[in-house]
Amino acid sequence: MASIDSQSKNRMQGFKNKGKDQDEMRRRRNEVTVELRKNKREETILKRRNVPQTAESTDEEDYTLQSNLKKLVEKAANSSDKEGQLMAVQAARRLLSSDRNPPINNLIDSGILPILVNCLEQDDNQVLQFEAAWALTNIASGTAQQTNQVVLAGAVPLFLRLLSSPAPNVCEQAVWALGNIIGDGPGLRDYVIKLGVVQPLLSFIKPEIPIPFLRNVTWVIVNLCRNKDPAPPVATIHEILPALNMLIHHTDINILVDTVWALSYLTDGGNEQIQLVIDSGVVPKLIPLLSHVEVKVQTAALRAVGNIVTGSDDQTQVVLNCDALSHFPNLLTHTKDKIRKEAVWFLSNITAGNQSQVQAVIDAGLLPKIIENLKHGDFQTQKEAAWAISNLTISGNREQVAQLIHDRAIPPFCDLLLCQDSQVINVILDGINNMLKLAGPHSEHIANLIEECDGVSKIENLQNHENLEIYKLAYDIIEQFFSDDADEAVLEDLRPAADENAFQFNQNPNIPRDGFNF
Repeated sequence: MASIDSQSKNRMQGFKNKGKDQDEMRRRRNEVTVELRKNKREETILKRRNVPQTAESTDEEDYTLQSNLKKLVEKAANSSDKEGQLMAVQAARRLLSSDRNPPINNLIDSGILPILVNCLEQDDNQVLQFEAAWALTNIASGTAQQTNQVVLAGAVPLFLRLLSSPAPNVCEQAVWALGNIIGDGPGLRDYVIKLGVVQPLLSFIKPEIPIPFLRNVTWVIVNLCRNKDPAPPVATIHEILPALNMLIHHTDINILVDTVWALSYLTDGGNEQIQLVIDSGVVPKLIPLLSHVEVKVQTAALRAVGNIVTGSDDQTQVVLNCDALSHFPNLLTHTKDKIRKEAVWFLSNITAGNQSQVQAVIDAGLLPKIIENLKHGDFQTQKEAAWAISNLTISGNREQVAQLIHDRAIPPFCDLLLCQDSQVINVILDGINNMLKLAGPHSEHIANLIEECDGVSKIENLQNHENLEIYKLAYDIIEQFFSDDADEAVLEDLRPAADENAFQFNQNPNIPRDGFNF
């Protein structure tokens, strides 16, 4: 097997014009035009404001409160008047919970932050603790600067202390506040981790916990897994993975979706993190979710397994061994464009693998469906299909590439040369060049197919492209395969050359000796 792999690598080096190896051919999600943190319609949001379900104050009352912030702060600071203090903190919380333009900066500027933080310490007044925690949660749901003001006021150690409060609503509000702080970015995430958030948070994952509370806990776990510059500490990932292995069985859709997104963030952090996820044993539980009835579960699962197959061949094989490809006929014909695009992206990383992995895609009957997406998908999906096909021309053997041609990949492949995306044009030209080289003496057959679909004129036009790589590759293809000199070279390849010992064919050692079998 090792010798086959080494032969495959040698052949790949002969065809990859830009020196792409398998690590480069496999593309992580952030390199495929989707920015995770901005994709909020699909994913859990980074920060959440606690807005009551029923209105608690009228616009007139809010106006009065905003115009009297100084008096409000004075009352909130007066701990000798318990009732007045509670009413003032509640009033501040109501301001921060208003649907329209909560006056976060006005309240910060009023000096209320240290007062609210002090209220978190009042163990003899759990209602006050709850209201203060709620107000601080909503301040921390704002901008990075506003979140940082809450941290600088010393709130985090007190929120961590409140995780062991006997009042469940106080515990839950502390969890929510910490989620907003952790969601601000890797700096505050790691600060809260160092202060010891993980184990107290995970202790809430138990059967008797109310579903809304567990949803908040799971959302905070997602925020702990987010960001990869830097990634969460390895020790934290080790702590979290057993919890995700439990939560992935949960029947609540929101908890399930957040759990799978957490796994998708962890698998987006490089091969070492991918291996941690694999070693946790969660992959066989993840694969069936590709066919879940809820699209948002499918979306998250597809992202997570898609990230795993950006890893090594061995890591990719773990996914394939769980019968992942059986889910793809439906995913490739899904009604949602984004699902189809992610499905083709996933397969582009399989066709970047070894030849047995390429064969698995062929055996699953997925090539015609990839080509269908190349023909009729939206442009983002077509791009992914172009990568999938081009990768196959690099990783695949003679018969596998011949199957691609047999399934009529060339016409839609050439059609996409008219797009305005230089990277896509480069990928397609690479693929065409690889097909022609791999065909050896049979390259004329491939050339005819390219000519029949008007591909030659498209390649000729690209000799005038402003991108130097595109111009050079287009020129080389025309010069080598579509000029009079190219015709003579094909004849020369077929003509026996005299040797001291025997007749030999003058052929590139990277080209299969007998070309394609059509």
